[in-house]
Amino acid sequence: MNPHIPNIITLARIALIPVFVVLAQRPDPWIDFYAALVFLVAALTDLLDGYLARKHGLVTPLGKLLDPIADKLLILSGLIMLVERDLAAAWIVIVIVGREMAVTGLRAIAASEGVVMPADRWGKWKTVLQCTAIIMLLLGWQLWVFDVTLIGTGVLWAAMAMAVVSGVRYGSAYLSGSTTRDTGA
Repeated sequence: MNPHIPNIITLARIALIPVFVVLAQRPDPWIDFYAALVFLVAALTDLLDGYLARKHGLVTPLGKLLDPIADKLLILSGLIMLVERDLAAAWIVIVIVGREMAVTGLRAIAASEGVVMPADRWGKWKTVLQCTAIIMLLLGWQLWVFDVTLIGTGVLWAAMAMAVVSGVRYGSAYLSGSTTRDTGA
């Protein structure tokens, strides 16, 4: 397998972000469907590039840098578009963005001390909830008796709660010293 494939997939995720943003700007049910679809495809590339990199031993320093940046750009773009479209409360997005900035800063400090702070399952669930909420809120469909927008708002609240819990866990792990030293291996 070409050793650059995971990084190319990550770059494709970044390239899909402007496509998503352009589509998400226009409130139209069909265009919203395509915006949600582009967002979903971009989110799924995160699973694919990580899987390929780990399975085939293709983890690279560039990939370690690009992957979290691509993830944050995608999620934050989606959340900001929801606020622009008045589909999400700005304060919820501010809490989530604040958590992302705090954890990213904490990881940078830890890295400068030779400490690795890998993603934990709370952070992974937070990402799943965020992606689900963004897609549901963009679609805003009424399915039988289910109001997808109302459910999406609940999922976004859950994502915010998970973001706070995850952020506190990262902070606690760092402060308690229960992190992993990078041995350079």
